[in-house]
Amino acid sequence: MSAGIEVVRAGALTTVQDEGRTGWAHLGVPRAGALDGPARRLANRLVGNAPDAAVLETTLTGCAVRVTGNRPVWAVVGGAPCRVTVDGRPVAWGSPVRVPGGAVLDAGPAVHGVRGYLAFAGGLVPEPVLGSRSADLLSGLGPPVLREGHVLPLGRPGDTPGVDTVPWPGVPAELVLPLHRGPRDDWFTDRALRTLTTAVYRVSERSNRIGLRTEGPALGRARGGELPSEGMVLGAVQVPPDGLPVVFLNDHPTTGGYPVVGVVAASALAGAAQAVPGTPVRFVDA
Repeated sequence: MSAGIEVVRAGALTTVQDEGRTGWAHLGVPRAGALDGPARRLANRLVGNAPDAAVLETTLTGCAVRVTGNRPVWAVVGGAPCRVTVDGRPVAWGSPVRVPGGAVLDAGPAVHGVRGYLAFAGGLVPEPVLGSRSADLLSGLGPPVLREGHVLPLGRPGDTPGVDTVPWPGVPAELVLPLHRGPRDDWFTDRALRTLTTAVYRVSERSNRIGLRTEGPALGRARGGELPSEGMVLGAVQVPPDGLPVVFLNDHPTTGGYPVVGVVAASALAGAAQAVPGTPVRFVDA
């Protein structure tokens, strides 16, 4: 039997993610891809994969998988810290672990943060769609959200991992997002723009892979009406009618009609993947 993984416990939301599918926005296809790119790349490095190999992304409650086939598989659980076991025996989080064929690797609920990343030597190799193996929750492209019993194939592993301990980024106690204003900041009052960069917002429990929603003071408009739909980019800070900023993440729509007050650079968004509801959020001028 070829090596693969079978989902034993799917958790709250577990998906396959790689770097995402770029270059298709003109057709209405979002980019998808792992929300915490640095964590995904580091997990791949630790098991000897290419940086863009597909991994599992978990949400809050982790997941458990069984290695199919007879050969052992090197794996690493990173991202949000959690308890990790192999057939019930505690093993290291954040370092490569040898998982025998038939054994169950269990990544428990996140102790801090939101999203965990499970990388396996050889990478996950479900059929790519438009050049990516990422699941896209908005469009439905890519592998479906994982359920118990789903089986995913693994690619051919490279060399045995040679690095076993590296520093992992910490989970943010406060999310500071550098903001490039525009293109529609003129739709908001001067007071609203001052509020945006001086007030403390908090991460809403309604946040998801599409956008990080905030709670805090509403931003008042300087003009009424709505825009015709226009293109949206990763990191766009859109302000719907309730006045509360939404930071677009990887599964964001490619167009939208609410005004965008500014854009957060993609390089600053990894922390948004790990910010639990209630985390303070500050927007600062870039």
